[in-house]
This record gives sequence, C-alpha cells and structure tokens, in this order.
Amino acid sequence: MKSVMQYYRVDRRKIFFLKFIFEAYEGVVSMTTVDPELGIVSLSIPPGCEADVADILTELGKDIRVEPCPVEEIDKK
Repeated sequence: MKSVMQYYRVDRRKIFFLKFIFEAYEGVVSMTTVDPELGIVSLSIPPGCEADVADILTELGKDIRVEPCPVEEIDKK
C-alpha cells in the first residue's frame, strides 16, 4: 500500500514547531515544507496511521492554524 499525501496551510512561523512534533512520532508521518512563504506543508502518511495523524492535527489545531490545502491550490504556485 502507498502512503497518503495530504497538504495543509499552517502558520508559517510554526512550521519548525510542527516538524519537531511530527519527528517525535517517528514512523507515523513525514512532513515536507512545500511553500514556506505561504505556510504550505505536505504530510506523507503511511497506511494505517491516518487516524493517528488526524488526532495529532486536531490537537495541534487548537493552538495553531492547521487547515487542509487543496492540491489544485498548490499546483497554481
């Protein structure tokens, strides 16, 4: 099975924080910065980890901006 790729817009000042948090969940998610100016990041989520990542994003979303970013919006950049 392939990993799921999801894109999010986050507070660009918090990208380093998100990277740090996701690295702590080794093997659950891998984050890449797509556009640091706009705060767009991609998450590569292995099969079976989608619920864990959703829970992490829900909790993080209580303190910082984390919103889904449609792929079409990224392709325009």
